[in-house]
Amino acid sequence: MDRMPSWIRQHLAALRALLVLTVVTGVIYPLAATGVAQALFNDHANGSIIEQDGKAVGSSLIGQSFTDAGGNPVRKYFQSRPSAAGDGYDPTSTSASNLGPEDVIDTLPVPGAKDEEGNPDEGKQSLLTQVCARSKTAGELEGVSGARPYCTADGVGAVLKVFPGRAVSVNQACPATPFIPTYQGLKVECAQPGEDYAAGRTVPVRGDVRTVQVPADAVTASGSGLDPHISVAYAELQAPRVAKERGLPLDRVRTLIGEHTTGRALGFMGEPAVNVLELNLALDRG
Repeated sequence: MDRMPSWIRQHLAALRALLVLTVVTGVIYPLAATGVAQALFNDHANGSIIEQDGKAVGSSLIGQSFTDAGGNPVRKYFQSRPSAAGDGYDPTSTSASNLGPEDVIDTLPVPGAKDEEGNPDEGKQSLLTQVCARSKTAGELEGVSGARPYCTADGVGAVLKVFPGRAVSVNQACPATPFIPTYQGLKVECAQPGEDYAAGRTVPVRGDVRTVQVPADAVTASGSGLDPHISVAYAELQAPRVAKERGLPLDRVRTLIGEHTTGRALGFMGEPAVNVLELNLALDRG
């Protein structure tokens, strides 16, 4: 060994270090962590699977949709918050939308146009319009106002592009009626799909909404897109609908909400939240 060139000795030392670290970090540590998890936290380590009638129906850690084949909410169930993970609550595509508060202008679909894959052009909704549309839908479902600041009555972002001598409601495609007729003396026009309005000044219009009845978690996705919880406020908003659809006393439904509400983490972090899957299963059990 002493007669080996120094570069060979260095490579052998590096190889030994690689093998030792591979065994320690790639075999011993994972087996130890798995063993401790299985012994002390068996339920969490195996995905916190919830079973009903002997069948796995979901995980208490991952949300899911309660909709029919057409994507419409099933009225007898509490609805989860929106998800941006894949087609919804996909653990392999966990993510947020990555859209920020300045994302307020839609890309309107152009009639007859096709996208890069040859499919009909569907355009792209801004984050603001997504929030407005979700709020309108939730309001209609729960029988309350879905109005929000910076949203039009038809559920898109209330945003103008202002030019010298004209103003355009850029999220309302013609022949829609603009949400306001004039702005600072300029007549407001509907938007022509495909027209470039980038040169205009962007003006979000707050409107006169003073009270918002649809909670924020009903219109925004969580950072992971997998959140299984909703706020207590959103659960309370849905309670009258669920009680009516199931023929249950409203107080009974509210009691179940309380039973499936978790407190703040460590007693002071975050807000109380309601696990939607567990609540809906409790309702099914009667």
